[in-house]
Amino acid sequence: MGRAFEYRKASKLKRWGAMSKLFPKLGKIITMAAKEGGIDPDMNARLRTAIINAKAENMPKDNIEAAIKRATSKDTASMLEVNFEGKAPHGVQIFIECMTDNNTRTVANVKNILTKHGGEMLTKGSLEFMFDRKALFEFPLKEGMDLEELELELIDAGLEEIEAEDGVVMVTADYKSFGAINSALENMGIEISKANLERMPNSPISINDKQQADIDKILDKLEDDEDVQKIFTNIA
Repeated sequence: MGRAFEYRKASKLKRWGAMSKLFPKLGKIITMAAKEGGIDPDMNARLRTAIINAKAENMPKDNIEAAIKRATSKDTASMLEVNFEGKAPHGVQIFIECMTDNNTRTVANVKNILTKHGGEMLTKGSLEFMFDRKALFEFPLKEGMDLEELELELIDAGLEEIEAEDGVVMVTADYKSFGAINSALENMGIEISKANLERMPNSPISINDKQQADIDKILDKLEDDEDVQKIFTNIA
């Protein structure tokens, strides 16, 4: 399979096993999307996508509705999206995406986790060149669906790669084509299961099991932080 599928298998999303961790993170994404673009999913593509992803993870309807309502509360007025870059042991680089209402707290928490496990914070922009930003879409491979025909339909929207595995179609494009691909799929009546913006390492490295165990300790701690949304590494 192609690089996108391999990356998906290795993605930290598989580590979100506990719903007690996952739902609050998905809720923040929904709240931020509603705050930025309005609470009507039909008029807010980002919110629509966030809801699709939440439903794919079996987030209850009540939780989704509550997250949308929070967008208009005073508590979310100071909510920000912030990124941090760090270096971990064994040559591993880490890109961390967060949503927070207290940037000072988040900076301190992320820095503490990294330094406590032999890593360090890097200057903003240090790792931008090490990751390619991609738009990834997943939807069911239905009977009669012609991937070659679908590929031709999506090329003008910015398609880079289309693959199918285990009854799931994955579409990959440059992150700037997210909106165009999303609209094209919706116009074709395709029900999207998941849609995300990811960062893929352009020069991935390999590490052994012992080294991976060291890195997992850092990733586990970062993922436990309520402000951390996504984590990307340069591990193959």
